[in-house]
Amino acid sequence: MADLDSSTLRSSVAGASAFALPALPYGIDALVPVLSAETLTIHHGKHHARYVETLNRLLAERNEAVSTLESVIRAAHASGTQGLFNNAAQAWNHGFFWESMTPAPAQPGNGLTTAINASFGGLEALGTRFVAEGTGHFASGWVWLVARGNKLEVISTHDAGCPVLDDGVTPLLCCDVWEHAYYIDYRQDRAQWLTLWWTKLANWSFAEKQYDAVLGRGEPWQYPAPSPVPVK
Repeated sequence: MADLDSSTLRSSVAGASAFALPALPYGIDALVPVLSAETLTIHHGKHHARYVETLNRLLAERNEAVSTLESVIRAAHASGTQGLFNNAAQAWNHGFFWESMTPAPAQPGNGLTTAINASFGGLEALGTRFVAEGTGHFASGWVWLVARGNKLEVISTHDAGCPVLDDGVTPLLCCDVWEHAYYIDYRQDRAQWLTLWWTKLANWSFAEKQYDAVLGRGEPWQYPAPSPVPVK
């Protein structure tokens, strides 16, 4: 397996860096009844936390000091370092997923609504497309609303697949269709999970900020930067 390119992954700061598990942007029971506190506790506190823990261990073994998680994902994928890529991309995907939900959803603003109408013919048609993409996705993965330039698309990625790898794509929203994301609350009924997620939890305020970044108004979301590990 090829080594990571040191010029990509090493920074001028000596020593290794560690990524943190970002806090949820809402309370653990804030998404009830669509998502139970039990699901969020396990999904965030166990699954996401384990990806971050493994990511940091793999970086520590390499004694790498890194600047962004996005650079780790790209370099690991380019070099075929699969274990590092899987954990880095899954840490990123989960961080974006938490931001894609809100306990107080609102309708998209005018600019994003115009883009939705142009690409899908309306919000209802987009919702139908999004739920169908996620329901029809075979096995584990993610369903995304993305902007490719000014055009919006619905795509899905398998396993740890991450839109960070496509320089021409900016994700606006994503939903987790790994079974652990919904099984406690919905068992095998992925379609119900996706339908309720879309109608009750989708964070259009966050999606608008992402779309504004596409139009040059602000920066897209990035995973929180790592902190240097203290030398013992």
